[in-house]
Amino acid sequence: MLSTELCKLLQIKYPILQGGMAWVATAELAAAVSEAGGLGIIGAGNAPGEVLRQQILKAKSLTKKPFGVNVYYLSPFVEEVIQVILEEEVKVITTGAGNPGKHIPKLKEKGIKVIPVIPSVALAKRMEKTGADAIIAEGMECGGHTGELTTMALLPQVVDAVKIPVLAAGGIADGRQLAAVLCMGAQGVQMGTRFICAAECTVHENYKQAVLKAKDRDTFLSGYNGHYVRVLKNKLTQEYQRLIKEGASEEELEKLGVGRLRAAVVDGDTEMGSLMAGQVAAMVQKIQPAREIIEEIITEAVKVLQEKPKLLIKGEEILCERER
Repeated sequence: MLSTELCKLLQIKYPILQGGMAWVATAELAAAVSEAGGLGIIGAGNAPGEVLRQQILKAKSLTKKPFGVNVYYLSPFVEEVIQVILEEEVKVITTGAGNPGKHIPKLKEKGIKVIPVIPSVALAKRMEKTGADAIIAEGMECGGHTGELTTMALLPQVVDAVKIPVLAAGGIADGRQLAAVLCMGAQGVQMGTRFICAAECTVHENYKQAVLKAKDRDTFLSGYNGHYVRVLKNKLTQEYQRLIKEGASEEELEKLGVGRLRAAVVDGDTEMGSLMAGQVAAMVQKIQPAREIIEEIITEAVKVLQEKPKLLIKGEEILCERER
């Protein structure tokens, strides 16, 4: 129905990757997305290697289709995580917050595809030179850690700058947006916020309801020194703003954030938990199975792409309009 070069590269049916959100992207969600024809991703986050291994084994028990792992390069367990990925022969990894270059040779020996998430053209070029198989150009509309450029501005520049496949991320939740980025040269998309409300996502119900209740201006961008995180507004973001106004130190701001993501995902604390979600949260209308989400997006994207040629007018028709 809709296939791109990315689908061949990753051996998947549809050009949709599920974001590797820490604490959110578990084996259950990853397997469901892969079973539905996309590429599910387990978020390693700051988890130790053996914790990740159990997640990988669980995903293998739930699906025989390819799935991936997101490697967070600021994790103190990154070397353990890479070793587990090699041993378990995971098919794909996405990476963030660091350069996977030193690990790429070993990963490629195992046939593992490497797809870094990047926020700039310069980093996209660097990742291509280090041997990345594809790149995810992520705009600042995304939930969680963000860059400075929007997807609309970043994506076409990255597509023009590299030869490997480019995926778009940030501000994508439906088929119209998938169709739009394909027209801009992307080979696929990575989506996170929409999958928070997948039936198979194991986050606390309170978290899902917070996403469902979100309005278009309900996200908040916090951070300092170029490190920003997008979350839904709540008492935590109000406290953050108060500390900023009072001139709080980076240490105080860091202390405020410790354990807040787990509080939201596991404990369902929607007041003082970190509810990471993108600007498209308001577009998420219901909880539904991952398969239904993907099929809905693909069907809509195909419809949009089929209808757009109607906008093209032949030269003689334009002339006739002018002569009238």
